[in-house]
Amino acid sequence: MSTVRRTAVALAALSALALTACGPTGDDTAGGTGTPSAGTPTAGSSPSGSAAPSKSATPTAKPAKPTTSAGSAGSKAPTDPDFDVFPCSTHDVTFTASLAEPTTSSYLLKITNKGTKACRVLGHPVVTFGALDGQATERGTAPGIEDAIRLAPGKSAYAGLMGGAVDGTGKTVDSIAMTMNTESDLVQTPLKASTPGLYVSSTKNSVTPWVDNAEDALSL
Repeated sequence: MSTVRRTAVALAALSALALTACGPTGDDTAGGTGTPSAGTPTAGSSPSGSAAPSKSATPTAKPAKPTTSAGSAGSKAPTDPDFDVFPCSTHDVTFTASLAEPTTSSYLLKITNKGTKACRVLGHPVVTFGALDGQATERGTAPGIEDAIRLAPGKSAYAGLMGGAVDGTGKTVDSIAMTMNTESDLVQTPLKASTPGLYVSSTKNSVTPWVDNAEDALSL
């Protein structure tokens, strides 16, 4: 082989080696595991390349419900200070009768609360005349239970007992007995008072409702 031909073959071999060294590597072929470029998004990242926000594992605490304090609106309690004040009976009071008008045998009846608690004075007194049958008729209108007198300890209430002129149709008695209207079947012990010269007529004897002053008791 001539020198020129050997030189040409050597150059051709060198060129082939150069092309092999500069060609693509196995990492750049399809299906390879080459490193992704900077602009390619990875799993779990946002499109802008920043990490996606994660959800907190701790739940947000719910606000506590407000509690209702004692005595707040909606609680029920008695509003009437006298809700436990019961009707007066003869067990609660003392009783007197004093002559107010001799010509008509009229007497002022008086009760006084002897206890330590208030009571309500209801209606008319129930008055009987010694050993005689019957009782005094009611004169005037008594207030309802809501407007009845509240008799505090040591306080008094009054009623007027009207006798009658001596006309020969009745009898004279020296005492009366009184019980209270309690609007119940409470058993009471009658309270007695001396009434010398009280003339009891079959049609004219009457008694007023209890009032809070003596003047009204004698004028009704």
